[in-house]
Formats: sequence, C-alpha cells, structure tokens
Amino acid sequence: MTIRALIVDDEPLARRSIRRFLDKGSGVEIIDQCGDGNSAVEAIRTQKPDLVFLDVQMPEKTGLDVIREIGPDAMPVTVFVTAYDRYAIRAFDANAIDYLLKPFAKQRFDMALKRAKERIAGRMNLNDLRAILASLECDQTQSAYLDRLTASENGRILLINVKDIDWIGTSGNYAHVYSGSRKYEIRQTLTSLEEKLNPRDFLRIHRSTIVNIRRIREIQPWFHGYHLIILQNGQELRMSRYQRDVAKRLGISQ
Repeated sequence: MTIRALIVDDEPLARRSIRRFLDKGSGVEIIDQCGDGNSAVEAIRTQKPDLVFLDVQMPEKTGLDVIREIGPDAMPVTVFVTAYDRYAIRAFDANAIDYLLKPFAKQRFDMALKRAKERIAGRMNLNDLRAILASLECDQTQSAYLDRLTASENGRILLINVKDIDWIGTSGNYAHVYSGSRKYEIRQTLTSLEEKLNPRDFLRIHRSTIVNIRRIREIQPWFHGYHLIILQNGQELRMSRYQRDVAKRLGISQ
C-alpha cells in the first residue's frame, strides 16, 4: 500500500529535506506541499492524506492551529517537524509522538517514518494527538520558551542560540535577528517571536524592535519623551513613548 503524504513547513529547505529523504523505495507518495497553515488546512480537508509532516512553528497559523481547526479526530497520522526547545520536546517524548527536531538527519527521519507507518497500519494516532496538543498548550502557558532559533542561509539551516541575540528588528513578515556581527533573516513576525521568547530576557521596546535586556548598556533620554537604548556593542535603538510597563522594567521614571 502506498502512503499518501502531505508536507507542511514554511521553510523551503525543510520541505526539500523531507522530499529528498522520501526516496522511491519509501512507499510514500508526496501528494502536496504547503508553506503555511491555511493552505495546510485546505489540503488536509480536500486531499485527505494518510500522513502529514507538520511544522509546529509557522507565522500566522501554526501547526497547532492547524490541528485545532481540523480537529484531532480528523487529523491524519502526524509527524511533527519542530525547532522547539527542550521543554516542548519532553511533551513529544512523554506521549510517544513522532517528531523531527530541526536540523534532522536521514537516520532520525527513517525512524520517524517507520513509526508513522506502524501507526497508519494500526490507526493508533488519535489519543496520542489529543494528548500532545494538550501537553503543548500547557507548555505554551507555562515556560516553554525557545532556546534557539533556526535561519536558512545559502542552502543551510543555521542554529542561533537565543542567549546570544542582541536585538531583533522586522521587515514585513520577516524578522532580522542581530547576534554579534551577524544578521539573520527569519520568516516569522515580530509578534510571533515575542510570544516564544522568555519575557524575563527579551523586551519589545518598539513595534519594530525586540531587545535582549542583558545586552543593554545604558538608557538615554531623547526628544519629546522618547528614550534611546544603547546596547553593549554601541547599537542605538529607539524606545516608543508611553510604554509604562516597558519603562518600569527598565527603571525609567515617566
């Protein structure tokens, strides 16, 4: 029996890796690929795949949003593709759910595919999927913040330690992550990143700027009630006016 698979990931490199690993002898036919959650929902409903490789973290509509909209009972057998930190990975392990942690190797992929085939044969996915959804939602409301981010560059997936980030800017649906002398482009909105970063360490000082609090060297008053945030590397960032909570965090009197 040929398994009909759907690949859902907003990163072209990740989709390409899955396609490459699903060789002709895998017994899996790729029926479609989706780069966002909305098209994934439509493809699952209309094409009814047996198996879906589902990215957890996507801008606007995440993999968990896809599951909520489809409903766990109606979801195909699911292999999660994720860059989640260690807290969320515990939830996958505890519920025996198959997942691929970016960047993943062929051996790990083959193991996940083998388990997925066994689940398809036994249709034993529904209770596990309900459990993982509940576990991840619980993690999201507690302290499951990211330890690292992934960025694509020249055909490679780069791992960025969150603690090494100086600040993050934005351009449309892309975030620009500045770490030391490097600049990375990530296909996530600033709002999406803000929700995934630990608020003890990161602070949104402007609609277009998130800063690592530990990288702040000094704060200077500026014109018309604004302030300049000076980082340890000399970078100057403007802080929006009237952000009382932010000002309180930074010890600014308003």
